[in-house]
Amino acid sequence: MDLTLEKRKILELLAREFPNRRAAFAEIINLQAILNLPKGTEHYLSDLHGEYEAFKHILNNCSGVIREKVELLFGDTLTTAEQAELCTLIYYPVEELERMKQGGEIPRLLYRQMLDRLIELTRYASSKYTRSKVRKAMPQEFAFIIDELLHAQKDEDNNRARYHTKILESIMDTKSADDFIVALCTLTKRLFVDRLHILGDIFDRGEHADLIMDLLMNYENELDIQWGNHDILWMGAAAGNPASIFVCINNNVKYGNYEVLENGYGISMRNLVLFAEKTYTHEEGMDPLKKAISVLIFKLEGQLIKRHPEYKMDNRMLLGQVDWDNYTITLDGTVHPLKTHDFPTVDRNDPFRLSAEEEIVVKDLQYAFTHSVRLRQHVDFLYSHGSMYKCINENLLYHGCMPLDDDGNFARVDFWGDPVQGRAYLDKVDQEVRSAWSAPDRNSVDFLWYLWCGYDSPLFGRVIKTFERTYLEDKGTWKEPRNPYYVYNREKRTAKMILHEFGLYSERSHIINGHTPVNVKKGESPIRADGKLYVIDGGFCKAYQKATGIAGYTLIFSSHGMKLKTHQPFESLKKALEENLDIHSDTEIVEEEEERILVAHTDQGVIIRERIKDLKDLLKAYRSGLVRER
Repeated sequence: MDLTLEKRKILELLAREFPNRRAAFAEIINLQAILNLPKGTEHYLSDLHGEYEAFKHILNNCSGVIREKVELLFGDTLTTAEQAELCTLIYYPVEELERMKQGGEIPRLLYRQMLDRLIELTRYASSKYTRSKVRKAMPQEFAFIIDELLHAQKDEDNNRARYHTKILESIMDTKSADDFIVALCTLTKRLFVDRLHILGDIFDRGEHADLIMDLLMNYENELDIQWGNHDILWMGAAAGNPASIFVCINNNVKYGNYEVLENGYGISMRNLVLFAEKTYTHEEGMDPLKKAISVLIFKLEGQLIKRHPEYKMDNRMLLGQVDWDNYTITLDGTVHPLKTHDFPTVDRNDPFRLSAEEEIVVKDLQYAFTHSVRLRQHVDFLYSHGSMYKCINENLLYHGCMPLDDDGNFARVDFWGDPVQGRAYLDKVDQEVRSAWSAPDRNSVDFLWYLWCGYDSPLFGRVIKTFERTYLEDKGTWKEPRNPYYVYNREKRTAKMILHEFGLYSERSHIINGHTPVNVKKGESPIRADGKLYVIDGGFCKAYQKATGIAGYTLIFSSHGMKLKTHQPFESLKKALEENLDIHSDTEIVEEEEERILVAHTDQGVIIRERIKDLKDLLKAYRSGLVRER
């Protein structure tokens, strides 16, 4: 057996983990078995926009999957009301147990019923995984006990049954039942969702993006994030970009979300509010704070656009086009009056220059954003678990768009003196985004702002009209021209072109996309391009639900195929606990496999087969004596 120096080094490293033939044999057998297990279930969600309670409930009910499985297992033995009670216990074990205790001590028999049902459900959820994988997902303090209870085997003398009965009695005798129930519920929820994909826009609009980030940080290895334009905006703000900072503030003030800024991230608005109240009036129906923030945004964005002619956004420097004698602006030959004449800090001769007081306010908030410990933790997590796109199990995931030209081909984009398109463009953007955090300079940090709102940004793809929406009554000026992608993404030819660009040729391949809410009320469908592309922004954010008519989607990819869950609005945690109310979700099977998809057919399967090949080479090296056994 001839080995290259590189291959020999690989085998010697592998031999440290598998020091003899018996160990290598055992691992090959284990890996071969894993290849023949059903693939894990993947859940895809998009555009959460700070809707913490609804998102937490969707995580807890596994997008309605737990209710389906409870009905499957207990439909013949439990009433509908009892099934709902069991589901609520699984979703919110701590809160539900506390509620049950308000009527007195929980009876021992009821504890035993809850434990038996939870063990049966957890056993079902764990059946498609190896014992080692299930053990890794278990809370460590109960891992041995849970493992014993999940793998009970009947014997002729019923000894094992008595053994497990004694375990359950000991759990209750030691007053550990509450903790054990919480552990089982946590494990069950983890097992029903093998991997979670978040297709961007975690931040803005809703009240608690910070709490959503805390939830996601509990998932660690079972999670990936494709950045959205609202996420990149906060990433730019955390990196210190002033324009991004004030757009962040504006988004949250607009929706009344002071909580996430001040309590979530410790960013005080005091100096900005005092400056606004002192400088601007309450006249003309605009709040002084809104006036102050808007002027700062358009000044800071104007400065940034001046620095970057390559962005081709000079037409967005509208503060410099205002007729200050008449307080009007001319757009496409039409003169439009401004809604306010209150611009005390704008120098007519140099409209983008900050006043001395504005400079102080900007520096104060720049310091607050860049020194928020919790915000930095969350942005670190966005970088470690996020990317511009992801190819996984034959699917392509991204938030916004793939910039196209008017003919539906990949647009050539030039920001670095080297025109790029398609996948090369997204790779270049990903690299620049990471530089803005790991080795920041002004250009890379400014680029994060461009990604928030640029026409050729793969996270946005429109001409942003914030100035018009702020100052002009004529809604005809608000319309934002969109990249041709948003027309061509309905065609199968376009979807296949994009998939092939990323090396995805399987008939099972899809594009999974967020960013643009699906207007169900007007008959729009999330399924595009003859089933090759899914747009799964269904209005998680309450602000969109009147337009969409629903409250979000979850796309679920299991070993049986793909199904789309359409969610109705979540009322409240209070009602979920008191009335066992769940989020109603309609299920549509969008793709059904004739045979179950196995681990062997996934990206993990490719890695496992490579591992098996290396282990077989190690066996040959042991037999030939090229590598010594221990």
